[in-house]
Amino acid sequence: MKYLIGIDLGTSATKTVLFNDQCQVVASASEEYPLYQPKNGWAEQDPLDWWNAAARTSKQVIETSGIDPKEIAGIGISGQMHGLVMLDKDGNVLRRSIIWCDQRTDKECEEITELIGKKRVIEITANPVLPGFTAPKILWVRKNEPEIYAKCAHILLPKDYVRYMLTGEFATEVSDASGMSLLDVPNRCWSDEVLEKLDIDKSLLAKVYESPDITGKVTAQAAALTGLAEGTPVVGGAGDNAAAAVGTGVVEEGKAFTTLGTSGVVFAHSDSVTIDPEGRVHTFCSAVPGCWTVMSCALASGLSLKWFRDNFFTSEMETAVGMGVDPYYLMDKEAEKIEIGADRLIYLPHLMGERYDPYARGVFFGLSAIHTKYNMLRAVLEGVIYSQREFLDILRGMGVVSTSMLACGGGGTSKIWRQMMADVYDLPVQTVQNKEGPALGVAILAGVGTGVFESVPEACRRFIGLNEPQAPIAENVERYKEFYEIYYDINHTLTPQFRKLQSL
Repeated sequence: MKYLIGIDLGTSATKTVLFNDQCQVVASASEEYPLYQPKNGWAEQDPLDWWNAAARTSKQVIETSGIDPKEIAGIGISGQMHGLVMLDKDGNVLRRSIIWCDQRTDKECEEITELIGKKRVIEITANPVLPGFTAPKILWVRKNEPEIYAKCAHILLPKDYVRYMLTGEFATEVSDASGMSLLDVPNRCWSDEVLEKLDIDKSLLAKVYESPDITGKVTAQAAALTGLAEGTPVVGGAGDNAAAAVGTGVVEEGKAFTTLGTSGVVFAHSDSVTIDPEGRVHTFCSAVPGCWTVMSCALASGLSLKWFRDNFFTSEMETAVGMGVDPYYLMDKEAEKIEIGADRLIYLPHLMGERYDPYARGVFFGLSAIHTKYNMLRAVLEGVIYSQREFLDILRGMGVVSTSMLACGGGGTSKIWRQMMADVYDLPVQTVQNKEGPALGVAILAGVGTGVFESVPEACRRFIGLNEPQAPIAENVERYKEFYEIYYDINHTLTPQFRKLQSL
C-alpha cells in the first residue's frame, strides 16, 4: 500500500494528515503557533513557527502510524494565502511574515491601482488590488523597511516557505500565486507588465507550477527533522480554498461549496476563465490544471453568530456546559421556533466591513418592541445566508452556475443553517463525509502528481463521499425571496451612509 501526506498550514495551526491510497485517514497531528499584532490592524507570523510545526507533525504522524516512510509516495501542502515571506540570498528569513488579514497597505493598494489602472489590473490579475494581497505588502516593506528590502533575494508565500525548507527549492503554484496581484491569471504565469510597472525584479519570485506538478524532493537535512524519507516528492499543492475544493470534490463544472466559518465563502469551479469586471468576487487559477475558480469572501459570517452568542447567550452557554452540548445546538433549537423573516427583522452581517466596501457595518433593520433576542438570532442566521446569496447571484450572472451546493465549515454542521441555504439558494445542499478538507485536497494532488491517481476529478469521484441532500422547500423559497429583496435594497441603499458614519 502507498501513502500520501497532506500538510495544511493555517493561521492558528498546522495540521498534517497521513492518508492511505484509498484516501482514508491513517494518522493526524496538529500544532498551534502565535499571531503577532504589533500595531492595530497589523498581523504577522514567524515562518519558522510554520516550518517547526510542519516538521514535528510530519514526524508525529509517521511515528504514530508505524509505517515505513519510504512507503509515502508524495506530499502536498495547503496554506493560508497572500502572506509575504522574504528571504536573503542564503535562505534566511528577513522579517516576520505579513499575513492575509493584515490591513496596513491601503495606500499601497491605491498606488498599484493608479500605476496599472483599475480596469487593467482586473484584466490581468482577475481581481482588484486588496490590502490582504501580497503585492501591496511588498511595496510597503520597500517603502518603510528599505534596509530589509535591499537584502531580499526571494519572495515566497507561506506554504512555499515550508516547501523550501523541505526541498531547498523556490517554487509556487498557480492557485496560491493568483492571490498576489502579480500573476497573469488568465495565462497562469507572472505578469511582466505588472512587475515592470511596480518595479519588482522577477528574479525575486519563485517558479510557477501547476498544483499536481512535482516541485522538488525532500532533502537529507529535512528528512532528519521530519522522519520523511529523503527523496520523497513534494507537489505544488494549493492555497487553502483551492485545496478545500479538491478535498470536497468541487473540481468540475457545475459544482460549488459555501463555507460558513469565521468568514463566509461561496466557491465555484469553472472550466474557463471568468472575471467579474467590477471585482466583486475573486477569480483564481484552480488546483485542477487548465481550470479556474470563482469565489467570494464575506468577512463576518460565522463571526456574526459568535458575536451574538458571546453577547446575548451567556446563560445558554452555561447551560450547554452543564448539558454537555454545544451552545450553538441550543441556539439552533431556539431559532427553529421563530418563523421565516424573524417577525420582519433583517440583519446585515458586516461587522468587519467587506472587501468590496470596507466601510460597511452590521445593521438590524426593522427592530421593534415585539422582538426578543431569539428573533434577533433568527435574523442573524438568515442575514448571513442572504449575504451569501448575493455573491451566488454574481457568480450566476458570470455564467458560473451551480446545480447543487455543498455546505462546509463549522456553520455547515447546522441543520437549520443548511436548510436556510437550500431555501434561499433554491438548490439542494449536501455535506461531505470526509472532514479533512484542505489536507485531503493536497494529498489527492500529491497522488495525482506521483501517479497514484489518474487525475484530480477521477480521484475525487472515487473518494469524496457525500451525505444525503437537504432539498429546498417550495413555500420557504418563495417566502425568503420577499425578505431577500428587502435585504438587497437595504444593503445597497446604506452604502453612502456607511461612509458618512466612518467620517465622523
